[in-house]
Amino acid sequence: MTSLSASLVRGAVTSPFKHPGRPGATLPTGRLTLPAAPAAPGPLAAYRRICGFPAPEAGPLPLPLPYPHVLAFPLAMRLMTGRDFPLPVVGLVHTWIEISGHRPVQPTEALELTVYAAGLTAHRRGTEVMMVTEARVGGELVWESRSGYLSRHATKAEATPKAEAGLKAEAAQAHALPAVAEWRLPGDLGRRYGAVSGDRNPIHLHPLTARLFGFPRAIAHGMWTVARCLAESDRQPGELRTVRAEFRAPVLLPATVTYAAEPGGNAFALRSGNGRVHLTGTVTRAF
Repeated sequence: MTSLSASLVRGAVTSPFKHPGRPGATLPTGRLTLPAAPAAPGPLAAYRRICGFPAPEAGPLPLPLPYPHVLAFPLAMRLMTGRDFPLPVVGLVHTWIEISGHRPVQPTEALELTVYAAGLTAHRRGTEVMMVTEARVGGELVWESRSGYLSRHATKAEATPKAEAGLKAEAAQAHALPAVAEWRLPGDLGRRYGAVSGDRNPIHLHPLTARLFGFPRAIAHGMWTVARCLAESDRQPGELRTVRAEFRAPVLLPATVTYAAEPGGNAFALRSGNGRVHLTGTVTRAF
C-alpha cells in the first residue's frame, strides 16, 4: 500500500501539468511486473464481502474473475502516474473492460502480474488509453484483461449517426432484459470500495471532490459495478470464463439500481428506475 499511496500523491502532483489531446502524444513502452505471490487472505475476504461474492465454507474457492485486476492496480497506478504517461491520472474514467480467465485460479497460487499501456485512441469526449494486465502462474498465462480509461477534455470529435444508433440499440436491449435484483447503494460505497481496492480516485470519494471533475456527486467505481453483477450471475464459483462490460453512465451515490439479466443467457445490465443504463455486458461460462 505504501507504493500505491506514493503513486496517488505523484498523480495528484503531476496531473495538472499533463495536457491530454496534444498532438504527438505517445505511451511508455515499458512493462511493470509484480513478483509472483498468492493473494493475501484478509484483503481477498474484504473484496468478496463488498462485491457480494460468496465466502469459502467447505474449502477454498477460486479467485473471483475480476480480482487479479485489483491485485494489479498498484502497478497500473505506478505506470499511469509516471512522467512519461501522457494523460492526467486524476479524473480518469473507466469506460470498458474485457477479462479472460483461461482457467480457475486458486488463492494459494502465486500470481505474477504484469501491466502495460497498449494504445491511445481519440474519443468524442477526450482521449482513451487501453491498459493491459496479465497474470501468470509458473510462466503460464492464466488470466488477462484489457481496459479503457477516458481522460475527458474538449475535442472536435462528434458521435457519428451509426455510433448513436448503436448506443440506442444497446440501451433498448438493456431495458428489455428482465429485472433480477435491486440494490440500494450507500453514499460511502466509493470510499469503502476504495479502501479495499486501493482505487481512491477523487471522483469516487466525496461530492466535493467529484464536482471538481464535473460530477454532481461521488460515483461508484466501475469495477465494483461489474464485480457486483458477476457475483450475482456466477451460479457456481469458477464457472465464469470471460466478461466484456461497457460502463455507459456513472452511478451517482447514493443510488438504487436494478440488475437485469437474460434468463439462462449471457447478457446482463445495470440500470436505474429513471431509465438510465449504467452498465451493459456479456459473459461466457465454462459449462
